[in-house]
Amino acid sequence: MPSITQRFALVPALALLLAGACAQARGLPTEVEAALDRAKLPRDAMVAVVQEVGKPAVRLSWQPDKPMNPASLMKLLTTEAALETLGPAYLWLTPVWLQGTVNNPGPQGVLEGNLVIKGSGDPKLVMERTWLLLRRVQQLGVHEIRGDIVLDRSAFKAGEQNPGDFDGEASKPQNVQPDALLFSQRSVILTFTPDIPRGVAIVSADAPLNGVRVDTTVPLTSGPCADWRAGLKAELQDPARIHFTGNYPVVCGELNWPIAYADPKSYNERLLAGMWREMGGVLTGSVKDGIAPTTLPTFTVQSPALAEVIRDINKYSNNTMAQQLFLTLALTQRGLGTPENARDVLGQWAKTRFGTATKGLVIDNGSGLSRETRVSADLLARLLQSAWSGPSMPELASSLPVVGLDGTLRRVQTQTGRAHLKTGSLRDVVGMAGYVLAASGRRYVFVAMVNHPNAQGGRPAIEALLQWTAADAKSAPPTAD
Repeated sequence: MPSITQRFALVPALALLLAGACAQARGLPTEVEAALDRAKLPRDAMVAVVQEVGKPAVRLSWQPDKPMNPASLMKLLTTEAALETLGPAYLWLTPVWLQGTVNNPGPQGVLEGNLVIKGSGDPKLVMERTWLLLRRVQQLGVHEIRGDIVLDRSAFKAGEQNPGDFDGEASKPQNVQPDALLFSQRSVILTFTPDIPRGVAIVSADAPLNGVRVDTTVPLTSGPCADWRAGLKAELQDPARIHFTGNYPVVCGELNWPIAYADPKSYNERLLAGMWREMGGVLTGSVKDGIAPTTLPTFTVQSPALAEVIRDINKYSNNTMAQQLFLTLALTQRGLGTPENARDVLGQWAKTRFGTATKGLVIDNGSGLSRETRVSADLLARLLQSAWSGPSMPELASSLPVVGLDGTLRRVQTQTGRAHLKTGSLRDVVGMAGYVLAASGRRYVFVAMVNHPNAQGGRPAIEALLQWTAADAKSAPPTAD
């Protein structure tokens, strides 16, 4: 496979365009400054670039070279690098072996041996697709496995981390760590359905984890729905039980609550054993880690195409899927999915494509769920300009949330339907970056980030800049940068 440097050498015309991307500097519009003042945020807490697509001159540039924590805006680098490096049709392949002899194939068929599954980092090995994998085994005549289910997870060496290390909330699905075999994102989806005559909400759980008891009901209450999850008073730390000591508001109707399972190391074993038995199968052995054979697999499960995967990553800011993709870059380019290899691959790609704009770039895990990641507004603007003129433009642009309509921007009522923007948010970070269709018919690259202990108060300033961009207003007079 050609090196990234060979495949993505800068086209001279594009290099000239990008070189002028932030050649002019202008101050912030007065309405943006006013919003910062109301939030008691200093102007140097914000960076921004607004530039017409395909044009070398910027319309607005404010501290473009200042390295900032981008939060989930980092996903733009990871997904665009993957589109260029792997291609939008890239598939993750999960080979499966019936390692042994199938006796009496059919409803009572017995596999005298192991079922072996080898992971390659598929980010969408969700419960439905895991069920289809096991269903395929049954279609090959296996009812009983007189051996083990062996999982080869050697493609990734992501290191052992506590899911609660980042924010102390290990039950959040966003904190699930990457894995070469990431079944159902190691999560359980709890569904609460009011049964008014009985005065309870019926609780159902997907996936069926072997040996885990889940309370089947929780009392109904007449209270408001605003903070219904806290009202459940869920006890989620016990790997053997999910228990509720609170109640559920009847006015909520039916709602879902995805939670990360309390014991990630045992999740695969509990899920596969529970699902196989729920499907009527028999497993005499256990689910354990091992190494896949070198022979041709019995069959192979294919993931959805990368273009579909990045829609989930960007529209819903899925951190775990982004980290799966990040390590996949390392696996495909360096032969092993490690954080170190992934940082090197993504860093080299960025440096080759954007040269000196990568000054100050700090790459951590590819998702933006990090306190260390740093990216400049200039680099993000150049990336968006480059992506718009590149072959994967439709895939990247359509993966971004549409303001007021879907993804992480569905509740934002500013310029509904006229902007495709990735969002980024951490405790002390807020940002947006993408494309804005203005009233004039011009389309703009838009990048804005705020880093500050009160960063969440900067949202109105970013929305004011979005309004200013869409209205094609004149730039504010220059102010001190």
